[in-house]
Amino acid sequence: MTQEDIKKLEKELWEAADDLRANSKLTAAEYKDPLLGLVLLRFAQNRYEDAKEKVHEDLPVNPRTGQKREATKDDYTAAGAILLPEKAKYDYLADLPESEDIAEAINNAMKLVEGEYPDLAGILPKSYQEFDPKLLRDLVRVFNKDAVKNAKGDVFGRIYEYFLMKFSMQGAGAQEGGEFFTPPSLVNLIVNFIQPNHGIIHDPACGSGGMFVQTAHFIQDHERKSVNESITVYGTELKSNNTKLAKMNLAIHGIEGKVIESNSFYSDPHDLIGKCDFVMANPPFNVDKIDAKNKFLTQDGRLPFGAPLTGKGTISNGNYLWIQYFHSYLNENGRAGFVMASSATDAGHAEKLIRKKLIETGDVECIVSIGNNFFYTRSLPCHVWFFNKGKKKENKDRILMIDAKNTFRKVSTTINDFSEDQLEGLTALINAFRGEDLEVSRDNKWFKEYFPEGNYKDVEGLCKVVDLDEIQEQHYSLTPGRYVGVNIEVDMDFDYHSRLAEIQKELTMLNEEANSLMSHIQSIKL
Repeated sequence: MTQEDIKKLEKELWEAADDLRANSKLTAAEYKDPLLGLVLLRFAQNRYEDAKEKVHEDLPVNPRTGQKREATKDDYTAAGAILLPEKAKYDYLADLPESEDIAEAINNAMKLVEGEYPDLAGILPKSYQEFDPKLLRDLVRVFNKDAVKNAKGDVFGRIYEYFLMKFSMQGAGAQEGGEFFTPPSLVNLIVNFIQPNHGIIHDPACGSGGMFVQTAHFIQDHERKSVNESITVYGTELKSNNTKLAKMNLAIHGIEGKVIESNSFYSDPHDLIGKCDFVMANPPFNVDKIDAKNKFLTQDGRLPFGAPLTGKGTISNGNYLWIQYFHSYLNENGRAGFVMASSATDAGHAEKLIRKKLIETGDVECIVSIGNNFFYTRSLPCHVWFFNKGKKKENKDRILMIDAKNTFRKVSTTINDFSEDQLEGLTALINAFRGEDLEVSRDNKWFKEYFPEGNYKDVEGLCKVVDLDEIQEQHYSLTPGRYVGVNIEVDMDFDYHSRLAEIQKELTMLNEEANSLMSHIQSIKL
């Protein structure tokens, strides 16, 4: 199956499944987990059928009887598959007579799979009785088409990721009180910059596990070893539902790892300080109401520069807790890439002191400014930070600043991403900073526009390599725009006249409200 075939299949399956939801009373959040559970069940049978022939070929022959023994659960596990009981097979559910209770049969299938695969115990959805029986049977048929039944390799992983993205775009995560999906452009940027191809990988705010999945893709594209030979993944996630999504995601992609449901502010369940080769994360921004007096937090070894306390002894938000965690987890050559609120690069008071100490370690390698509309449920800009404890000596007191706010491809009126050329071109900048091959194709139009000679140079409005003296002059700000200068670009697609009219109208209303409030205040007799 070609890449175009997979994209077409993803789109067809999503449209069919989403059309069914549109004609039901279910919200995207209510529909998400059961639908993804069916994707996993279909995947489990396909993986089982793929492995069955190989498992049988590899079975030893009994010298006394001349017969091969029966295949066991362990034989299938070694082949990366699950020995499915008959009633857990997707074909059994698809062929179930109309007189049988389809919801009960699927719930039972999920229980049987959990029994065969301990890592999924308590994880799979078992609430199919809430679905209308006809809707459920139609949904089962969607994933029983020949193209799906014959899908091989990582196709199901692709389908699972595509569905996660589409649910995120529908706001399913926001309905559950948080993000579960990091947009592919940002995940790819992080993976391309830190190149996680070996060792221990950690994400202490792992959501649905997208960082691990993209790491697996990177290894498959660049290494000769298998994913599970190359890396060991560890994830921590606060929300129970997200933890389940992550475990299902790892299972569908055949990635071995450990994901624990826990609060990273008050625990460190994997005990990975100084042990990680790579750290990747998209943590929740500006988390407030963190208990500064929590015993674990006050003694946390992940905070070598201290908690970012206010004058009242409280923690205004968790940004500089996360930033220190990521740095502390790295071993002596470790790299980290993470998404962070834009305010963190210029935050003052205790945060500024922590940022100064981080900069003075020499481990901050690169900061990338990202423009609006890269996330599906919030439009604010952000920054992507990169740490590298194995920086070359000549780069120890230098940081690559990239202002990519004007680098994007417009997907829709509310969503932007990076094109392949843009992503490859941005990756070439960090490669150049490290003194490595640029690895940029000759026909990359974005790179040619900014670097016509084919070599890195500081470009006004886009990128600049800055040293410690410049950073000190800017009061330890890590905002790229302060260093790279301004490249004025006018968005010709933006309706400035209409927006100015809207602002004027809003200002008039606010003035009227202010005048009304002032009149009311003045009329009060003291």
